[in-house]
Amino acid sequence: MMTRTLHLVTTKDDEKIAVWKVVNAIDDGTIANTSENNLPNITPQNIFLTHGTFSDKQTCLKIAEYFAGLGHHCYIMEWRGHGGSSLPKEKFNFETVATYDYEATFRYFFEELKLANLHCVTHSGGGVGLTMFLVQNPSYINKVNSISMFACQAFGAVEDSTSYAKILTAKIVTRLVGFIPAKQFKVGPFNESYYTMTQWYDWNLRKNFKSSFLKKSSFDKGEVNKSIHQQKNTGDDFIDYRHHMPKITIPIYSISAKGDNFISPTRGCRLFFDGFNNSANIFREYSLSHGDLDDYTHSRIMISRNAATEIWPTVTAWIEKHAG
Repeated sequence: MMTRTLHLVTTKDDEKIAVWKVVNAIDDGTIANTSENNLPNITPQNIFLTHGTFSDKQTCLKIAEYFAGLGHHCYIMEWRGHGGSSLPKEKFNFETVATYDYEATFRYFFEELKLANLHCVTHSGGGVGLTMFLVQNPSYINKVNSISMFACQAFGAVEDSTSYAKILTAKIVTRLVGFIPAKQFKVGPFNESYYTMTQWYDWNLRKNFKSSFLKKSSFDKGEVNKSIHQQKNTGDDFIDYRHHMPKITIPIYSISAKGDNFISPTRGCRLFFDGFNNSANIFREYSLSHGDLDDYTHSRIMISRNAATEIWPTVTAWIEKHAG
């Protein structure tokens, strides 16, 4: 029996973040016996999943249930303002989520639940947030066994003048409207504000991964100034997360979609992937030309029958290869 349990964690800026536990349990609360269900005999792993912009737990739920059916324990975190999490009191961007929401969730995992292992599976901005969080909190790097990133990039969407114009136009329109109407554009159930999205626009237009508040001087001293009053200045005095990505040595499996031509094109995913430092890392573009079932889009790469058929098992294999 598949069960979902909601737990709210409190961030250091006093928001309530929804963390859903998804497991396949029998009536007495124990984990399903894999041998009775013709499943491989595995050691259950703890899997953290999270979505990106415009989304909530639904982006991760089907794959989480798939993992749970194999005997793993899954935890889906919903960003502030999304799903079961609280509506934020202040404006927030990608970095706010990384700094507070991830921190509260990981603190819950390792201080309260005392998990013995953890694997991360992210979609889109979820991987961007995870990266910033790990740069800010390097003590967690050795506690994460593996990472699988679906359609993740932050600074490589601009390949030519046409793609630059598209992103610049999107930024201008979002600024005029004040937000992106997600349902109208069929990108997800949650609108995202200009304040949230402008960070992503600027990273790609400027081809950097600059912090909105974390200064080099503080970071070099091991001090992370976690002020919720984000700064507008993104000059040389603020760190570029891209320069610190090599410190994340966790084995990473990066997945891109051939048909994702705007948010996370393969080139951008590859640039993001190349920022990490582990010779065991694997990058894989899924496309018809590679003999795969689909060219996939930004959402279908994680949520589709074809993805369930040919991609989810490879993520399972990655997790089990790095099982703790």
